[in-house]
Amino acid sequence: MGGQAVATAFAPPSLSLISTRRRIPNSLSYPTPTTPPKQLPRLNIRCARVGGVEIPNNKRVESSLQYIHGIGRTRARQILIDLSMDNKITKDLNEEELASLRAKVSSYMIEGDLRRFNAIAIRRERVLQLLERRRLLVNTRRRRRYY
Repeated sequence: MGGQAVATAFAPPSLSLISTRRRIPNSLSYPTPTTPPKQLPRLNIRCARVGGVEIPNNKRVESSLQYIHGIGRTRARQILIDLSMDNKITKDLNEEELASLRAKVSSYMIEGDLRRFNAIAIRRERVLQLLERRRLLVNTRRRRRYY
């Protein structure tokens, strides 16, 4: 204990100024709120699920169907004509209309099946191009060698 008292007694006064730190007010500090924040009402959104995709509720059926990969403007219009359905807002569809819409959309190649089909077709084309390139190389070498 005596050693500690001696060490503090011989400390220069400048070190004591370093150890006592004043708190500098931060300009970015925010005051704590006195009232709790208002609770927003919970949103109750019921999205229609067609073809494994949730289509938007607040748009017309024709534009909502275009959110499905493989259905564009022409096919969406054709689906509505085939079902003799009005182009109303999606949230206004009843269950029978949704069921008939799901059945009609499922008859087309959409989403995962279409992506898989396109990927296989692209791979097949790449292989055919590679084989064609090899055949051309082989034939060119023969021509150069024999003629």
